[in-house]
Amino acid sequence: MSKVREVFEKGDGILQLLPTWVPRPFNRPGRRLRLHPDDYFAMGMDRGAIVERWFSSITHVETEGAEEFEGMSFVNVDDDPEQKILFKEFVDELGADLIGDELMEKYGTWPMYSKFYDYDMPLFHHIHHAEEACEKVGVKPKHEHYFFPKQYNQHLGQMPVSYFGFDPSVTKEEVIERLKDFTVRDTRITELSRAFRIELDTGWYTPAGVVHAPGSLCTYEPQWNSDVMAIWENVVNGEVFHYNDLSGYLPEEDKKDIEKIFEVADWEKNTCPDYRKRYFHRPVEEQSGDGFDQKWIVYGNDFVGGKELVVEPGKTVTIKDPCAYGCVVIEGYGKIGNFQCEAPTLIHYGQATADEFFVSKKRAQEGVTITNISKYEPLVMLKHFGPDGQILQKW
Repeated sequence: MSKVREVFEKGDGILQLLPTWVPRPFNRPGRRLRLHPDDYFAMGMDRGAIVERWFSSITHVETEGAEEFEGMSFVNVDDDPEQKILFKEFVDELGADLIGDELMEKYGTWPMYSKFYDYDMPLFHHIHHAEEACEKVGVKPKHEHYFFPKQYNQHLGQMPVSYFGFDPSVTKEEVIERLKDFTVRDTRITELSRAFRIELDTGWYTPAGVVHAPGSLCTYEPQWNSDVMAIWENVVNGEVFHYNDLSGYLPEEDKKDIEKIFEVADWEKNTCPDYRKRYFHRPVEEQSGDGFDQKWIVYGNDFVGGKELVVEPGKTVTIKDPCAYGCVVIEGYGKIGNFQCEAPTLIHYGQATADEFFVSKKRAQEGVTITNISKYEPLVMLKHFGPDGQILQKW
């Protein structure tokens, strides 16, 4: 028996994952990831601060200078860091035994990941290219959904406001004129956008092709397997971005053509008058019972889904879900299947945690037994999953 299958069977269809940290060379950290204050630059001063933690990921980070497996999750094997195994190896070897027949037949792999995204300042107005634009350069579009958990937002950062697309009154020509001046002046492109103050424990779906500037909250973000983007805002909180940031992921012959750069956007979605109605999501009850409550928190799209499970103090419950999923414990402590689980208080870079797991499809369907050991505090878990069957809700 291979080591991969041995670990899988020992965990009865559940894998414990190690923290996956991601630095970025821009903005500044919000310091809500529960990472030790001394460790935000543990991946190198030249790489920037650690501002993201990725979950259930087989996706490599696209940032310049990224290491070979940066962004990719590892499975904890016997609490020995020398024995850790890439989560991707489990997906490749176990296939349908881990993620189910449908995802393997349709995508050939696990097609999504999630992250905690944690910046102190709002991010630049940027875009993840629409599907047609991605096809031209052989990359995947990045559809993403935000949720803002109160457990990871003890402060809201400098500006808890997100910009999405452009005001419906804005014309294509107005946007193109701002993009033409990208290397000439501060274009202040968000003057053409629209913004919403962010509410904790709510979410927004952001389809590929929509320009957006996320606010300064720590965000739980299930998304499609991609790290593709281009930056449409050239000066942000004093940081200056350059033309190659604007022209990323285009055919070489199109990089100097502003209209081709503009065409990576989905104009209808960017300017639709009912943007909030379409894409703003409050939690929706999925199931509840003695000692637990589970809500949809990520829905309304064809790509990614998410749920929040709350188990009351002292309770043991068995929860069934229809598909494989990754999960992260954000409050409390107890057991998930055969594993101890706990929301960490402070994590050193390189340290294992007991908050992240991946549940196989068969185990999810048969049910996962979860026990909250605390006398007073709820056990809260966020779950993320892909488009397996007709499970993604469209309210």
